[in-house]
Amino acid sequence: MKNHFQLPWGKARSWIDTGKVFIDGNCVTDQGQPVRAGQRIELRMSAPKKRPAPRMSPKSIIYFDEELVVVNKAAGVMSVPHPESEEVDTLDRLTLEYLRYVDPKARSNRSSLGVVHRIDKDTSGLLVFARSYPAQKALSEQFRAHSIERRYLALVHGYPKSQTIQTRIARDAGEGIRGSVPEGTTNAMGEEFGREAITHVEVLEKLEGASLVACRIETGRTHQIRIHLSELGHPIIGDKVYSRGFEGELIPAGRTMLHAEQLGFLHPRTGESLKWTEQPSKDFQRIYKGLKLRKLACSGKA
Repeated sequence: MKNHFQLPWGKARSWIDTGKVFIDGNCVTDQGQPVRAGQRIELRMSAPKKRPAPRMSPKSIIYFDEELVVVNKAAGVMSVPHPESEEVDTLDRLTLEYLRYVDPKARSNRSSLGVVHRIDKDTSGLLVFARSYPAQKALSEQFRAHSIERRYLALVHGYPKSQTIQTRIARDAGEGIRGSVPEGTTNAMGEEFGREAITHVEVLEKLEGASLVACRIETGRTHQIRIHLSELGHPIIGDKVYSRGFEGELIPAGRTMLHAEQLGFLHPRTGESLKWTEQPSKDFQRIYKGLKLRKLACSGKA
C-alpha cells in the first residue's frame, strides 16, 4: 500500500484504518493484510468512514435508550477524566464509543455523555450517564433531592453494627486527607466547614475477621462510604488510604472491596421507575468466599 501509492506510513495507516482501501472490491482495515500478484488495489476517498469495533464489552452495558445509559463499571477504570491523570480510556469515553457503534444514528452521539455522578476508580458497579441535556438536568435534580436509590456492598475489617452515620465531610480533615470534621467547625470566612454526608450501614454477614455490609447513601460525597466505615474503626478491605490508622491485621486485597450493587431512579422523560442490581465482580466474590470458608472452618474446630 505504502509503496504502491508512494505514501508516508502515517497516511497509509490512516487510509486503511478509516476504510478507504479496497482489495478486489472488498474493504480492508487490517494493516497486515497480504496482497497477492494480480489483485486490484483501490483508494475510495469518498467511502464512508468505517468505525472501529468498540473496546467495551456489550455485557458492561446494562441499559440504554435515547436519554441515558447504565453501565456496570469494572474496577480499575476511571469514571471520567481527571485533570491530574493522563488516563484517556475513561468509562464515559469508552461508553460513548460503544453507543456510536451500536446506535450510530442517535442525535445524542454528537457530544460527550452527561456526567451526573461518579464512583471511584477502584470501585466496581452501576453508574448512569445522560445522553441528552434534559436527561442530565432531570437526573441531577434527583441526585440533589436524594431520591436516587444507591446501595453498595463492602467487605470490611472486623464486626461493625448496623447504624446510620451522619457527619460533615471536608476535603482536608488533617494531613491532606478527606474526613469528617466536628459539627460547627468553620473556615476563615466563618462558613461551616465540610458538607453533610449520610450513610446507612446494614450488616449482612459476619465472616472470619471481617463482615459483608450494605451501604445506602443519601448523599454522594467523595469517598463517603470509605471515610465513614474507616471512622467507625472498620475500614474496607483493600483500601490503602483510609486504613492507615487501623490497628488490627489488614486483610490483603488488590483493590478496595466496594461494589455499587443497586441503582434506581425515575426515567428523566417518561417518569417510569427503573432499578437495576448487579452482582460483585469475581475478585470481590473470591475474597468473600475465602473469608466465609475460613469462618466455617474455625467454627468447625470450635
